[in-house]
Amino acid sequence: MTRLADLAELVRAPAALSVPGDVLSGAAAAGALGPRTPALAGASVLLYWAGMAANDWADRRLDAVERPERPIPSGRVRPSVALGVASGLTAAGLAVATAAGGRRAAAVALPLAATIWGYDLRAKNTAAGPAVMAACRGLDVLLGASGGRVVRALPAALTVAAHTWTVTALSRREVTGADRRLPGLTLAGTALIALATPARPTPPATGRSGYSRAARLGDLVPAVLAAGYATRYGRAQARVLADPSPARVRAAVGAGITGLPALQGALTARAGARMLGLAVAGAAPLGRRLARLISPT
Repeated sequence: MTRLADLAELVRAPAALSVPGDVLSGAAAAGALGPRTPALAGASVLLYWAGMAANDWADRRLDAVERPERPIPSGRVRPSVALGVASGLTAAGLAVATAAGGRRAAAVALPLAATIWGYDLRAKNTAAGPAVMAACRGLDVLLGASGGRVVRALPAALTVAAHTWTVTALSRREVTGADRRLPGLTLAGTALIALATPARPTPPATGRSGYSRAARLGDLVPAVLAAGYATRYGRAQARVLADPSPARVRAAVGAGITGLPALQGALTARAGARMLGLAVAGAAPLGRRLARLISPT
């Protein structure tokens, strides 16, 4: 009988802490934060877990060689169970998204689910893999924006997608190690993402000193969160530059996954939801602690 702990390892349960921030940052940017947002975030988590289970099902033969300790090759989870979990979670995610956000949410959730499965079954081991995974995260942000002005969430979606590209590109070298060009490229990308994230259009002058003080103080929140994101994830990538071994690459990938809430929090705060942004970023340290129990990679 499959244990709950084995299923949690199969879907990399703690890594789901990096998911709700996609929806929240998209909703904040689109002016769509509301009662439906938590349900859309829940749908996003279900689809993420589905992707993790489908990933292990698709990689079961490769993992038997490279990662025999994973739930399927170790015999703790049968392949048929993993496939059933992936399919069931996908159906549940689509159902929750549609119930919460109607046709507009379904119009994003369906291509999101298709892209997740497309990555796991086809694109993962191709040159297009990082771009397809980046598209998954970008669509996840737009899922949160589906109830508002979606176009306003495009910058946030592109930012999260760019970060995801760096993590996915590194993850392809978790077993073999990387040459120094790859971490150099991803580190440069991380720096650009962090520099661009706190930027926001300059508001019109109002002549009120109260506004300028509050606005400038509030603008520190996304800047501080973006700096924290860049420092932690950037430091891990710098270690890969010094020693591009598989262990260092896996650590950098883990830092990219568990550090994503800080970036999402910065994007949420940039849209004006500063306290929510801080709450989103708070998932980062919790994710790092849980990652010690269940690997997010």
